[in-house]
Amino acid sequence: MVLSSKKDMKKTSRLWLVLLIVVSLIPLLDLFHPGLPITHDGRDHVARIANFYQSLAEGNLIPRWGANLNWGYGHPVLMFLYPLPSYLASFFHLFGFSFVNSTKIVFGLGFLLSGIFMYLWIREMWGEEAGFVSGLLYMFAPYRFVDLYVRGAIGENLAFVWLPLICWFVLKMGQEQRWLYLAGGSLSLAALILSHNALSLMFLPLILVYAVYLIYISSKKKRKVLVFNYLLIFIFGLALAAFYWLPAFFEGRFTLRDIVTKGNITGFESFSRLLWSPWSYGITGDLSVQVGILHWLGILVSPFLIWFFWRKKDKFWLYLLFLLFSFWLAVFFILPASKVFYLTVPLLEKWQFAWRFLSLAILPPVIFLGALVYLLPKKIKFLALCLFLLLALFLNKDYWQANDFSYREESFYTGVYPSTTDTGESSPIWSVRFMESYPKAPIEVIDGQATIEEGTRSTTRHDYKIKAAIPTRLVDNTLYFREWQVLIDGEPTLIQFQDPNYRGLITFNFPQGEHQVVVRFQESLFRLLANLVSLGGLIGLVGFGIIIHRVNYRGT
Repeated sequence: MVLSSKKDMKKTSRLWLVLLIVVSLIPLLDLFHPGLPITHDGRDHVARIANFYQSLAEGNLIPRWGANLNWGYGHPVLMFLYPLPSYLASFFHLFGFSFVNSTKIVFGLGFLLSGIFMYLWIREMWGEEAGFVSGLLYMFAPYRFVDLYVRGAIGENLAFVWLPLICWFVLKMGQEQRWLYLAGGSLSLAALILSHNALSLMFLPLILVYAVYLIYISSKKKRKVLVFNYLLIFIFGLALAAFYWLPAFFEGRFTLRDIVTKGNITGFESFSRLLWSPWSYGITGDLSVQVGILHWLGILVSPFLIWFFWRKKDKFWLYLLFLLFSFWLAVFFILPASKVFYLTVPLLEKWQFAWRFLSLAILPPVIFLGALVYLLPKKIKFLALCLFLLLALFLNKDYWQANDFSYREESFYTGVYPSTTDTGESSPIWSVRFMESYPKAPIEVIDGQATIEEGTRSTTRHDYKIKAAIPTRLVDNTLYFREWQVLIDGEPTLIQFQDPNYRGLITFNFPQGEHQVVVRFQESLFRLLANLVSLGGLIGLVGFGIIIHRVNYRGT
């Protein structure tokens, strides 16, 4: 692989990056429009973020419970769905932006930064012009606009940011052993996992094979160091995100996840619709699943590019060959013929929609087209860039518009919300999939006689002062999940959550007399251990940097 020298890069104009940023703002203009673009999931994302922020504001650094979701019965969905978009949106809300605008900012940043980081990665290999084309087409793929203005998939949109950034750090680490690249790669890998768990599994092989390729082309003396550094990036990245993925994976068995997703894979598409399908704001079966005309061009020229790099004895042809294989594998998993594999491999069922593999299919073509621009003679390179720019704008001009806008008061998202914000897969296994009506009161008498005085109430704690004339049975209208507790005068009491009349809710027996009751949600021992793993990863990463700094300082 030929790397652009620093001297050449300094001489090259930075106007391409400025132009890339300016062009990327064109599809985002509808995000500046008042209201929320109407998408499949956009409204639910705002409500989830509002619940996330509420928990954060109450001092829960890792929000896991959405108190106002599921018709006010609460829900553990925050524990199982990617938290990074919610952290970022909460940050912007803290500075005065509404929840709707904070959500739109995260969408816009996900789109913009993905192009910038793809530009940086490809530029490092093949120069400004190649970086510009790859960054441009990484953003201007039809499926990216499906995520943005049709599905409203905030996690997928954000996940596209991190893959090229991780590869950039991995490449820089191969050139120069610096703690900054180790830290950047680790944090970016953690960010990928925290942005979208399914896409992180989809993207990880591309990252790992790229790292293996860089190890392969390095000198024998350097290989051991690279292997060690890349392992550290992988270990620290997993550790930093452990507070999320460990509980999400292992405590998922207490939810309807495996029941809802088992055999429920949809979204298979014909090959002809991947070539071209009309733009639509509809659901699965209607939404456009086209790869993109320019992206198909990248696939068409890929055999020539692989042959050319092989002929030049540039071993990057090996990675290009792997990318081509990855593209056709992604296409295969979208076609109906692959259904047997989904039913055979349980992990694949978690993707839910076969067309989601379009996320993987985007990457190989943009790298191929970057390579094509790199190989073009200088005389026609500028002309080719102008042509790519014009075609990218023209072919996608009908895709970057919102279908319509929703105008809701902030209270709609911060109040009780009649949805779990997922398809019910995060509901406890002992509960119903969705509640269907609002509770009459936060706490009710099931049997007996009692007067209830409500005290303070937060996301994870409900305080009551209760006086019962006789032994009484009560229901706190909160969905039960592991580590909800009921304390009567500070002593734990048995929770019953399988009463068929109050299925999945917190019911308990209350003795005669006047007592203080606390219903609270705590971290399980497993969640605490996962939190400690992340804290240990952060301390280890910082500590490693201090050690390297001291060693380098003494060396000078």
